[in-house]
Amino acid sequence: MEHAPHQISTIAAVREIVGEPHPALSLKVLDALDEMSIDFIGKSPFLVLATADAHGFPDVSPKGDGPGFVVVEDPKTLLIPERKGNKLLYSLQNILANPRLAVIFLVPGTEETLRVQGRATLTDDPEVCRRLATRGQPALLAIRVEVEKCFFHCARAFKRASLWRPETWPPRQRISFGRQIAPRLGGGEDIVRQIDEFADAENHDL
Repeated sequence: MEHAPHQISTIAAVREIVGEPHPALSLKVLDALDEMSIDFIGKSPFLVLATADAHGFPDVSPKGDGPGFVVVEDPKTLLIPERKGNKLLYSLQNILANPRLAVIFLVPGTEETLRVQGRATLTDDPEVCRRLATRGQPALLAIRVEVEKCFFHCARAFKRASLWRPETWPPRQRISFGRQIAPRLGGGEDIVRQIDEFADAENHDL
C-alpha cells in the first residue's frame, strides 16, 4: 500500500516529533488500583467505556449514575452496572467477542482523569446486581473488569478545553432524534414530535 505524503508510519518517526517521556512517568502506571484510584472511583459519577469487536472495530460508550456507582470489589476487580438504555448492546456484544477494554473515570471539577485497562466478563449474578442497585432497582447485569493497568492522566486536555469553566460553555444544544430519524422514515413533523417525545420519556425513566 502506497503511503500518502507526510503520512507517519513508524513509532520512531512519531518519537522524533513528540519526543521521549520523562523516565519517572512510567512509575505512575500500576497493575492494580491503589488507595488514590479507589477513592477517585468512589467519587466518580461518569465514565467512558472503550471496547472493540472481534475484528478490532472500536466503540466508545458513556455511562453515568450517582458518585461511586462503579463498585471496587478489590484492587484488581471493578463491577460496572448495566442499566436501562437504548438496547443496542454495542459494548456488551463487543465484550463477548473481545474481552479487552479501557475505561476513563471523571470527577466533575477535577481535571485529572483515571484510566483503567483490563479484561471483562459479564455476569447476571443476583447478588452482584442487587449490590449495584440504585433508586430501588438492581442492575440488569454487570461488567466485571479484571484490572491489568491503571494510571492517572494529567490535566492538560481539560485545561486546554476549559471543560469545567461554565463561563466558557456555549448555549446548551438541543439534540432532536426526531429530526435525524424522521426523514429516513419518510415522516413529517408529527413523526419528529413522536420520536422526540419517546426519547424524552426514555431519558427520564430512571
